Amino acid sequence: MAKEENIKMKYTKYESARIIGARALQIAMGAPLLLKYDQEKLKTINYSPIEMAKEEFFKGVLPITIKRPLPKKIHLEK
Repeated sequence: MAKEENIKMKYTKYESARIIGARALQIAMGAPLLLKYDQEKLKTINYSPIEMAKEEFFKGVLPITIKRPLPKKIHLEK
């Protein structure tokens, strides 16, 4: 639970949605899974790529980084 909160605090809700959506698309297109799932777990999440992507995201196993632009410094000339 603590790791899930750390992941949530690290990204904005928009970044989280973008990462999960991009990973879900990759899974749906046949990309290899980064976590091991047994048949029972797959049946409980109904083989949903979105749920698989969420689990990978909240466990912190996705090798995805976010580049945020920093504000430009304005130098005032005298």
